[in-house]
Amino acid sequence: MKIQRRNKANPEFSLAAMTDVILLMLIFFMVTSSAANQSAIDVKLPKTDAIEDNIPNPLTVSIKPDGSYFVDDSPIPKEKLEQTIVDKLSNQTNKSFTIRADENTMHKDVVFAMEIAEKYKFNIAIATIKNK
Repeated sequence: MKIQRRNKANPEFSLAAMTDVILLMLIFFMVTSSAANQSAIDVKLPKTDAIEDNIPNPLTVSIKPDGSYFVDDSPIPKEKLEQTIVDKLSNQTNKSFTIRADENTMHKDVVFAMEIAEKYKFNIAIATIKNK
């Protein structure tokens, strides 16, 4: 008497479930990577009608209205700002940084950061938000 198995193992592997997981991971990383560049220092950026230029700048110098400076979200005294920027950009190929100054920041505080860029021939960008 011949006995047949009722449950035969299916040797085929379905990639549909794995494809769904990979797609969800890709969407997750794309969304989080676009938000990863945002600074935690709360400054109200000035508005502009200029065209947005997306140049990746790993170093940001944030300036609050009270004149306090932050380099990559770390508070830095004004006296140490120059040395901190030079140290951070010394081994970078793209020697540039972005100034994120609050719209109510005094002009002299922004100029102080700009003078550092001029002294060491660093490229700078001024962060703004686009008018609606």
